Amino acid sequence: MESWLFLLLILAIAYWGRNMSLIIATVVVMVMKLTPVTTKWLSLIGSKGINWGVTIISVAILVPIALGQIGFADLIAAFKSIPGWVAIIAGIAVAILSKYGIDQLANVPQITVMLVLGTIIGVVLFKGVAAGPVIASGMTYLIVSLFNLHY
Repeated sequence: MESWLFLLLILAIAYWGRNMSLIIATVVVMVMKLTPVTTKWLSLIGSKGINWGVTIISVAILVPIALGQIGFADLIAAFKSIPGWVAIIAGIAVAILSKYGIDQLANVPQITVMLVLGTIIGVVLFKGVAAGPVIASGMTYLIVSLFNLHY
């Protein structure tokens, strides 16, 4: 029963914040939870969903290259600019943080609740995008490790 209340609360917050992605995600999870056959699917999505999401995001990022909207001239121009190098460094940092974030999500599941809450607040109140739980987990890992904090 507690999980239903939690999901309803998330749905209400998503509706209040007019975040269609979070509304759809919550409704999909609730419908899957209602269907006994999909219990195994929920476990599979829980364990593999982040990797699937990263794959989908990667496909979306590569589409402009496939459509010819971004070419080698753009790549060379980016290498010649400070923002281009900042983007490379940020990409490396996010990839490293995400690696530790995924490990932390697997090893410290109780932090997931707070990451989800933080993501919901960021999406609803600050009109952010819910693409950051793994990165947030990596950042949490970094800060916790840096300051030798314990759960």
